[in-house]
Amino acid sequence: MLFYYYDWTYMLVVIGAVICLAASARVNRVFARYSTVRSHSGMTGREAAEQILHRNGIYDVQVIHIPGNLTDHYNPRKKTLGLSDTVYNSTSVAAIGVAAHECGHAVQHAAGYAPLSIRGALVPVANIGSFAAWPLIIVGLFMNGQTAALFINLGILLFSAAVLFQLVTLPVEFNASGRAVKVLESSGMLYPDEVSSVKKVLGAAALTYVASAAAMILQLLRLLILTGGRRRND
Repeated sequence: MLFYYYDWTYMLVVIGAVICLAASARVNRVFARYSTVRSHSGMTGREAAEQILHRNGIYDVQVIHIPGNLTDHYNPRKKTLGLSDTVYNSTSVAAIGVAAHECGHAVQHAAGYAPLSIRGALVPVANIGSFAAWPLIIVGLFMNGQTAALFINLGILLFSAAVLFQLVTLPVEFNASGRAVKVLESSGMLYPDEVSSVKKVLGAAALTYVASAAAMILQLLRLLILTGGRRRND
């Protein structure tokens, strides 16, 4: 009975959590470092975002101020680009880099970038999967036969949709960062050494998405291990 309480698969969850914490700590550390470095242009994150949007022929996206730290995001439905407290009015190279990254998503949307569209379509399913997967699996574990297999398989299928969402997010985020770096280089908004700093900030941010995807995959692996016997129709 004592062994029952020491499920080794918890290590997969712990590993995923450690990876996410390490990635989060790194992005906060790198952003904090370069948020103290003022850009030569003196542009704020808002001004940089508006200039980048206009350079790409985008005039229907509103740049707004939102609360929080690194809560920046682009909302394709509302056509708003939200910049956080540490980005909106900041003149740092880090702020301009983050603003440019979010503009990258707006440009993706305007250009009909396929992975962004796929990710948008997966949002409802991923949200349901994250919320309902475990309850379905737990209910299935208390049942027998085909009914148990049905609940467990449905739970795993929904959780897999959440994992797929994380995987599709990777090319979307990497592409947005690539677009950001390209426009900052070509426009002359930042000096080459400042662009190098932006690459470090965006590279650290990208690792958080990789870490999240890895953690979700490890959780899915744990589910498959724990329910392997019950999923087979016996």
